[in-house]
Amino acid sequence: MTKKDIVLKVATEIGLKQLDVKKAVQRSLDAIVESLARGETVELRNFGIFKVKSRKGRTGRNPRTGEKVPVPPKRVVTFKPGLIMKRDIR
Repeated sequence: MTKKDIVLKVATEIGLKQLDVKKAVQRSLDAIVESLARGETVELRNFGIFKVKSRKGRTGRNPRTGEKVPVPPKRVVTFKPGLIMKRDIR
């Protein structure tokens, strides 16, 4: 499912213009990204929790040459599904 599919489904079910729904969906996604960029946790009840975690730097290996390569520390986004999502997906 793509963002366009979500917009079409919501617009059809609610009876709003696709352009208005697209703006709302995009702004919602932008707000989530902005919060995560600030290091905040985003909790959407019954859907799930997005968190930013820090990974330590490590030594990796280039699979092609076998050469050791330093992998710098970085921040990654993790997602933990909520209870309703877990229940419905099983």
